[in-house]
Amino acid sequence: MTVSSEQLLTAGAVSDERPGLRLTKLGPRFGAIVHDIDLGRLDDGQVRAIRAALVEHKVLFLHDQTIDDAAQIDFGRRLGEVTAGHPVHDSGDVAPEVYALDSQDNGFADVWHTDVTFVQRPPAVSILRALVLPPHGGDTNWADSQLAYDSLSPGLRDYVDTLTAVHDGSREFGYYLAQRRKGRGNVWEGETFTDLVPVEHPVVRVHPESGRKGLFVNPGFTSHIAGVSAEESRGILDILYAHLTKPEHVVRHRWRQGDVALWDNRATSHYANRDYGDAHRVMHRITLRGDIPVGPSTGRD
Repeated sequence: MTVSSEQLLTAGAVSDERPGLRLTKLGPRFGAIVHDIDLGRLDDGQVRAIRAALVEHKVLFLHDQTIDDAAQIDFGRRLGEVTAGHPVHDSGDVAPEVYALDSQDNGFADVWHTDVTFVQRPPAVSILRALVLPPHGGDTNWADSQLAYDSLSPGLRDYVDTLTAVHDGSREFGYYLAQRRKGRGNVWEGETFTDLVPVEHPVVRVHPESGRKGLFVNPGFTSHIAGVSAEESRGILDILYAHLTKPEHVVRHRWRQGDVALWDNRATSHYANRDYGDAHRVMHRITLRGDIPVGPSTGRD
C-alpha cells in the first residue's frame, strides 16, 4: 500500500532530531515532514539542515507556510542557484523564476516524470507551493529511484548500469514551443531556448552528493534506450517503470493550504493525481540548477 504522509504523521511515525531541524520520517530513508520551520525566517543552520535532510530523505513536506512567490524564490536562492521557471512554458504575470501550474491553463501532467530531464543539465531540486486546491483529490506521489535501483536483482542492476537513455521534451512541449511561443522559449542556461533537441542521460545516475545510484528514466520524457532495438527498449523501460513505481517505493502527499514540498530530482520521480474533475488547482514551482547526470560506467564519478 502506498504510504501517505498524512497517515504516517497521524500514526506517530519515527521522529528524527538534528541540529536546527525536527523531522517525522515517512520511511527509513524516503520522505519526511519538517516541523516548526518558517521558510520566510530561516537561519543559516536551518538552511544547511534542510539541504542535508533533502539529500537523505529525497522529498520533504512543510505545513502552515505563509510565503509568497518572492519568499519562495528567496528560500530557493539560499539552497542553490534558482533557474528560470521552465525552459519553454510562459507562466504569464509571475516572476520569471516561477512555473505556474494551473489546471485551467496548462493543466497537470498525469504521468510519472522527473522535472525537465530533456535538457543537458536538469534541475537538481524542485520547490512546490500550493495556492489553490480542489476540495477533494489532487494528491501528489513521489517514487524513490534509489530504493528502486537497490531492490533490482543484481544481474539487472549490472546490466542497466551500462545503458544510456534518450530524453525528449517535444512530445509534451514541441507544439507549444513552435506554435504558442513561435519558436522562442525562455532563457535557460544563459541562452534563449529555441529547440527541443533530444539529449542522452545514463539510465542509472550517481548522485553527486550522496554517491548513491538511482534509476534516471521516466515515462514523461524518456523516449527510448540508446543502442538497442525498439522492442528491447520498450521491454527494458516497461520493467524499470513498473519497478520504480511499486507501492513500497512511493510516498503520497495529500495537500492542504500552506503546504510546501521540496524534492531531489536526482533521486525521485513524481506524479500528480488528476482526480478532481473541473475543480481548480494552482501550484507554483521553482527549480534549482543541477549538474550534468553522471552514470556508473562513464568514468566521471
